[in-house]
Amino acid sequence: MTTTEAEPTGQAPAEHAVHGYHHQKDEHLKRLRRIEGQIRGLQRLVDEDVYCIDILTQVSASTKALQSFALQLLEEHLRHCVADAAVQGGAEIDAKVEEATKAIARLLRT
Repeated sequence: MTTTEAEPTGQAPAEHAVHGYHHQKDEHLKRLRRIEGQIRGLQRLVDEDVYCIDILTQVSASTKALQSFALQLLEEHLRHCVADAAVQGGAEIDAKVEEATKAIARLLRT
């Protein structure tokens, strides 16, 4: 496989190693660690036999945090990866739009 072909895992080719989220990577990692803490908190609540509704409230907060993170990442993908593909034109833009559309569809199913 050449470096200009997309990897089957959905990863960008090696020559495009800088992704749209790169400039905010530290902020994203911090946010994900906070979400990870929320999930661990859920485990603790279950372990401590906390009231169901209180746990569900925390599940909702964790879900919203992940959704918010996903939307931020999607916006950065559109601004960086899709915009770069638009400059290249041709099949590249069609592929990136299709990829983004499928990602949005997956997000909407959650």
